[in-house]
Order: sequence, then structure tokens, then C-alpha cells
Amino acid sequence: MVPRLPRQRYQLVMLTLAALSWTRGTVSAGRSCTETRQVYGEKGYSTITAPLTQISGEHLRLCPQDYTCCSSQMEETLAHQSESDFLSAIEDTSQFLLTTFTQRHRKFDEFFRELIDLSEKSMNQMFTKTYGRLFTQNAQVFQELFVELRRYYSGGSVSLSEVLTDFWSRLVERVFSLVNPQYQFSEEYLECVSKHAEQLQPFGDVPRKLRVQVSRAFIAARALAQGLATGRDIVNKAAKLSPSTECSRALMRQWYCPLCRGFPSLRPCHSLCLNVMKGCLANQADLDTEWNNFIDALYQVSEKLEGPFNVELAADSISVKVSEAIMHMQENSITTSTKVFQGCGNPRPAPGRSKRSPKEPGANRRPFRTYTPEEKPTTAAGTNLDRLVSDLRERLRPMRGFWVSLPHTICNDQNIATDVTNEERCWNGQTRGRYLPDVTGDGLVSQINNPEVEVDIARPDVRTRQLIMELRVATNKLRHAQAGQDTDFMDSEEGSGSGGGDKGERYSDDWPDNGPYSPPNSKPPRVPTPPLKPPRVRERNGSKWNKNKARSSSSRPTFSFIVLFSLCFMVTGAPVWR
Repeated sequence: MVPRLPRQRYQLVMLTLAALSWTRGTVSAGRSCTETRQVYGEKGYSTITAPLTQISGEHLRLCPQDYTCCSSQMEETLAHQSESDFLSAIEDTSQFLLTTFTQRHRKFDEFFRELIDLSEKSMNQMFTKTYGRLFTQNAQVFQELFVELRRYYSGGSVSLSEVLTDFWSRLVERVFSLVNPQYQFSEEYLECVSKHAEQLQPFGDVPRKLRVQVSRAFIAARALAQGLATGRDIVNKAAKLSPSTECSRALMRQWYCPLCRGFPSLRPCHSLCLNVMKGCLANQADLDTEWNNFIDALYQVSEKLEGPFNVELAADSISVKVSEAIMHMQENSITTSTKVFQGCGNPRPAPGRSKRSPKEPGANRRPFRTYTPEEKPTTAAGTNLDRLVSDLRERLRPMRGFWVSLPHTICNDQNIATDVTNEERCWNGQTRGRYLPDVTGDGLVSQINNPEVEVDIARPDVRTRQLIMELRVATNKLRHAQAGQDTDFMDSEEGSGSGGGDKGERYSDDWPDNGPYSPPNSKPPRVPTPPLKPPRVRERNGSKWNKNKARSSSSRPTFSFIVLFSLCFMVTGAPVWR
């Protein structure tokens, strides 16, 4: 006979057996969450709240409310992780663009600045070697030219046409005084000389050629450098996203809901990934048209720089063309002086000067000459333009269509989504299996039927609209630069013979050693008496226009090459600038 247990002990045993039976039933009914806990812990999160086995998922807000290995806290944590993963994917994918624009801007900028430095150094070396101290005493005219060229390239409000006109005006005043040392010229008289220089063409056609060559090359160089900087800034802004609430939900559902279901190695189907990414990146896709136009314009400007707008040739030709201009004025000094005397009046003789004054020091120096190929300075920045342009063009090609193809680029990563060929063994948003909905189109408007991300197509993103406008402005500048036009000065210079006014000139006329240019009317024009342009305002003390009221060869520093041939003029009555 089995002894009867006390009533209280009996009840305790029955409760214990019931509890053990319920526990065994739960364990057998739910799958183990070991893999989920392991993956969750490897991401750096605490597994304290992670269930050991699957539990009912009524508490889930984003994932399917089925049996799950995720608590509410885990789901919220993984939702934030999905946003972080998305932003990292954008950053990693766009890094090629950002690196290219940043590095190429730095290389081109360094190259262009060193070209200007080398051009100035080349001129100083050439002129100093030939004429010594007497050139350095008058070097300010040339120094200020390069100061203005640097200021223009750096983005300053500088008109290249005005800079070069200013340079030739200052130079003609000085040279005219020095080829006529037997006279003294007032400041007003020299202003008259510079006002009529355009008709007299004392330097021949060299100023026109130099203006066309330097303007086109520097406009294109500055536009390219600014364009690369704009590309860098656009990528920086476009790649910094703030995912919408609907985007964040979709990202969580495709990437971490499989983890909550106990399938940590199951990746989203390729088509599911595309729909999520197209919804999240709808505004970026709308950059595509303007972005492609911008990339094409950069490509075309780089081609011009390597070809007809070659900035290396333009910078190297400055000293050569200036020396050619001075020699032209030397050879035609009598004709030029006669026309000036007719138009501006007869100057006063310089006191204490005779026609047979002794030669001044340095008068036996050689005239200007150009460099031989062996003497030319080394290339700037340790590279050359051909190499820089070729490298840039190779990197620009794959940038076309970047933003519209970004969803495909991300989803083609095997760590983010399954391959398109693996349509049966992937996460379809609910479970393992084929993803049935169609893939939506590109851009904001196409997301009206996106099954994964709800997008308000009636509210375009303001920041994206701003980026589109920035791209249009940059593209417009680049396209004008291809035609040798500076958009900052088009209104003031159009039709004046600079910038856009050079569109019809042949490129073959723009380069050194192409023979003389013959204008349609080779007959020199008559010098009109009235001023042709408004007088310049000259500061009297320490300014760039600082001149003495009375000028004479004994009181003003002189170029030795001018002294030599002006003395010959006084002796023989004709220039011998050879």
C-alpha cells in the first residue's frame, strides 16, 4: 500500500511537475537563438535582453510578428544599426568620387600655380641675364602682371583683358620715353601715348596674340580647378544623408529581420534590396542628368587645356612674346614716334642732353632672345599637363550615371544582398523565398508604387534641388570656358575683343612661331586728337601709377636695351634693334 502524501506536499509536487512539463514543451516548440545571440554580441551589443530560444513576436514593430529571437530593445538597436550600415555603404561607394576630386583638384591647383611661378621666374632670368641691374630697376611692371594673373586664377574679381591692357599701356609709356631720351615727357603726354597705343600698335600684333592665348588658357585652367572643387563639395553634400523614417524601417526589415527570425546568414533578395535603395536614394537619382552634364563639361575643358587652350604653352610664351613686342617697338621707333608727335604734340627737349651723349653702362648687352629647348625651365609640380589630363579623363569616365546607378552598386555587394541568380534562397521581407514584386524605376516620381518604401513624391528634397542648381552653375561656367569666355566678365567684355569676342579667331594664330598676323587693313590708322578712352586715375604716392611729373633719361631708371638703341637712333637717325 502506497503511503499517502500530506496534502501540502502533494500540491507542491504537482506544481513542480507542471512547471517542468511547460518548460519542456516550450523548449521543444521554439528554435534556439544561439546564432542570433552570437551575431548580435559580435556587433558589440549586450546579449542580456536576447532570448535563448524563439519567443512570440507580438512586441515587434518593424519585423514580422512571428516567433522571434529579438526583444523590443534588440529591434530598436538593430534599426539604428541598419541606418549606420546604410550611411557607411553610401560613404564607401562614393569614396572613389571624393578621393578623385580632392586629389585631382590639389594636383591641378599646385600645377597651375607653379606654372605661373615658373613663367615669372623664366622672364626674370631671361631679362636679368641679358640686361642686368637696369632691368631689375624696372621689373615692377612685370611683377604686377604676374600678381594679377595669380589673383585671377585664385578666384579674384579680375578681368584678364583689363590686366593685359593695363600691362601694355604701362609698358608702352616706359618704352616710348626710353627710345626718345632726347625729350622729356609729362605725365599727361604719356597718357596720350597710351590712349592711342591701340591705333598705333607699337608692339605689333603681339598684344592680341598674347591676350587670346593667355585669356583662353587661364580661363580654362581656373574653370577646371573650380569645377574639381565643386565636384568634391557636391559629393560631400550628396553623400551625407538623413534617412527618412520609412527608409529606416525598410532598411531594418531587409537587413536585420532575418537575424530576428533566427536566420543570421540569410541576406535580402537582390530585387528587395533594389526597391529599398531606390526608395531611400530617390532624390540622389534625380541628380543624374545635371551630374552627367557636369562630368562631360569637365572632360571637355580638360581636353581644351591639353589642346588649343594649352596652359603650359601660354605660361611659357609670356616672356617670349613680351620680348618680341619690345623688339618690334625698337625696330619701328621712328615711325611710332612720328605718329605720336603728330597726334599728341611736339615734346620739350630734355635739358642737358645732346645727340652724341656717351653710352651708358650696360649698353653693350645682347638683345632679347628666346630659350632653346635645352634651356627651358623644368615642368611645374614634377609632372606635365598631358599626364594630369590623361589621368583625370580616365577617372571621369566611370563617374557618369553614378547617382542613378548607386542602388545597383550597393546591392551588387555580396555582403549586402544575394546574387540575382539566387532568387529562392534569400530573404524576401517575410521569410526565406522568392521576392515577387517588380523593381521600381529611378528617381523620386517613380517611387509612387514602391512596395518597400513609402515616398512622398509631392515634396522634392530642398537640399537636392540646391545641389542641382550648383551643378548647373558649374556646368555653365565650364561650357563658357570651352569657348574662351569668362562668365564673370561676359557682359563687360563681350564684343571688346576679349573672352567671348575671340570665338571666331583661328587657333593657329594663337601660338608662338606661327608667323606674323596681317590685319585686313594693313595701312596704319591716323592718330585722332580726342582721347579714345577715359583717363586712368593715377595715385601720386607709392601706387602702381606713381610717376614723376617731368621725366627724363637722367632722372628715371632705364632699360639698358632701350638705352643702346636709342643712342644709335640719335647718332644714325634710324633704329638698329637687332
